[in-house]
Amino acid sequence: MIELKVTTHRRTEFIDITAEVQKAVERTGVRQGICVLFVPHTTAACTVNEHADPDVVRDILSKLGELVPEDDRYRHVEGNADSHIKATLCGASETLLIENGRIVLGTWQGIFFCEFDGPRSRKVWLQVIGA
Repeated sequence: MIELKVTTHRRTEFIDITAEVQKAVERTGVRQGICVLFVPHTTAACTVNEHADPDVVRDILSKLGELVPEDDRYRHVEGNADSHIKATLCGASETLLIENGRIVLGTWQGIFFCEFDGPRSRKVWLQVIGA
């Protein structure tokens, strides 16, 4: 297992980790297979989405904020119930294909670490499995 460290700077943000994931895959030497990403935090997630236009990320964060506002009638006393809900909606893992030693993504796609309760020091775990 490979561990990537991610430092976040705001309460909610998406951080493009595509290059770091690719470097980690290259270090394994696996040419064909899969890369499983897992975020071991209950208030963070990962997702694959467009990384060419930063407005897409802004729109996603804005809509998640509307759908799951920070202040609502939550019972969770820590004040971050919205963060748990947003992390559940986005998901804790992604599975990516590897071909010729490269992660396979669509033309505009990137891999994002999704922070919903920052700023914090976070982790993403990767497992690369050869075919």
